[in-house]
Amino acid sequence: MSDLRLAPAAADVLADVPVDAPAARVWAALGASGVLDHLYERRPDGLVPVPDRLAALLGAVDARGDNGVTLSVLVQAASALPVLADGAPPSGVVRRALERVSSGAATVALAATDGAAAGSDLAGLGTEVTLGPDEVRVSGGKRWITSALTADWLLVLARHRPGRHFTSFTWVLVPATAPGVRVHAADTDLLTGAATGHVDLTDVRLTPDHVVGRAGRGMAAFARHMGTERLAGALWAVALTTRVLADTKARLERRSVDGRPLWQHPAVRQRYAAALVRVRELRALCDSLGSRVAVGRDLGAAALLKSAAGLVTDPVLATCAQLQGADGFARGGAQRARAEAAVFGIGGGVTELVLDAVAGDADALLTELGSWTP
Repeated sequence: MSDLRLAPAAADVLADVPVDAPAARVWAALGASGVLDHLYERRPDGLVPVPDRLAALLGAVDARGDNGVTLSVLVQAASALPVLADGAPPSGVVRRALERVSSGAATVALAATDGAAAGSDLAGLGTEVTLGPDEVRVSGGKRWITSALTADWLLVLARHRPGRHFTSFTWVLVPATAPGVRVHAADTDLLTGAATGHVDLTDVRLTPDHVVGRAGRGMAAFARHMGTERLAGALWAVALTTRVLADTKARLERRSVDGRPLWQHPAVRQRYAAALVRVRELRALCDSLGSRVAVGRDLGAAALLKSAAGLVTDPVLATCAQLQGADGFARGGAQRARAEAAVFGIGGGVTELVLDAVAGDADALLTELGSWTP
């Protein structure tokens, strides 16, 4: 990965991809054009995302209107790809997989959420890896994994020894076609473009070069890039709510009551404006904290973004859904977007748990607010 060459705009690349194309085809176009390679800058401490490029990518994918596809691209670009890159040696299986994924020739699913523990309790996961000098063996189960049904590789977080200590976990790159791997679709009608599935791993045997990074560094590597995923989530939340707000305004301008467009009614305009203000506030938060998260790896700032996205998205989309009336239940209406956007309050950490972390930083946040000068 390098920032030495300029990549075309993501929107221009995707203009030639059919709007109903699956996530793998969207990913392939982004990789082949160099957009994915251009998302990050390499620094001594690893890959650093460029917030403006990440925002442009997610905005372009979201504009296509398939939230599942956007989720698939987001998880790969903001989580799986940087974890792979940081753990890839100069040669070998992981390096070859990284090159194929970043070029768009292959896809990877981040398999962290475990079947043996609540989604937010990664330290309680039950998937195990046995590390031997000649063989690596993986057994366990992963649930609600984005891109599981279509991925070429599964980036599996597993424990190599008992206990909840952060040094007890290791990443393993598992080929989706390896003996002992079974993937089945999650029972949901939402975010279908994300190809979400559950993964069963039964005595999967691999060569030692399938280990990503050093043994025992799995949780630390995940934590290093957790902020990037949370920044990406907030940027997507801005893009999604902006798109639905624009669609809602167009619908309000077309529909009339007693010869007067709904958009001209003060009560409607005020409710709409309140939602617009909330999205603008979220965008301002992304702008002010983006570099702190991306470059400074400020997990406190990332928690602010994650909780803000969860707190803003649902009420804004609820307003849009109500303002759209019966049209909101139509295909492409706001009711569907609202249901799928519930992922902002769950994926990557439940909003309430993240808010608890924000409360833990209350003194520092208050000091920062009190010392602010224009």
